[in-house]
Amino acid sequence: MDLQIAASVVPLLGWAVHGSVLAHRLASARRDPLTGLHTRAGWTARAEHCIRRHPRAAVLLVDLDHFKTLNDTHGHAAGDAALAATADRLRTWCGRHGTAGRLGGDEFVAVVPDLAAVDLDALTTALHQPLDHAGRSLPLAASLGVCRLAELPVPLLTDALAAADAAMYAAKGRSRRGPRLSH
Repeated sequence: MDLQIAASVVPLLGWAVHGSVLAHRLASARRDPLTGLHTRAGWTARAEHCIRRHPRAAVLLVDLDHFKTLNDTHGHAAGDAALAATADRLRTWCGRHGTAGRLGGDEFVAVVPDLAAVDLDALTTALHQPLDHAGRSLPLAASLGVCRLAELPVPLLTDALAAADAAMYAAKGRSRRGPRLSH
């Protein structure tokens, strides 16, 4: 190989490898390592896109009920299993029509293009299915808040998240009278 060509190709090769490494790191940063769902940044970008394209879009917020009790009673491995199971159930429910994410802790989020086209009861049922962990059946429960973008004066993601959060906390207040985890 000509020395001048090699001198030109080597830096380009280095930049290509560097670019590939950076792209991989960026993709990893947009996925939660425990659940595989989008992180807040990755989900937000997808949700903003969905909201712009679909005026009937809806934002959902999901928070596990009694998660601290589950963690304290059965250990962090059980808590991690509950988070992973919740993520799988939410991802399955969203299918190819919506996008799910994990905001952090035991809080999840989803956006769907058309709430009328999905079955919220099926999601609620899935989120309340017990979790098989270490030979035990552990009860799972979640509170769900929904905001239809069409109900907002201006369809902004931040406002939709705030409205879904308020609805989720109202649901969580109602579920406090529900079943508790046993020791």
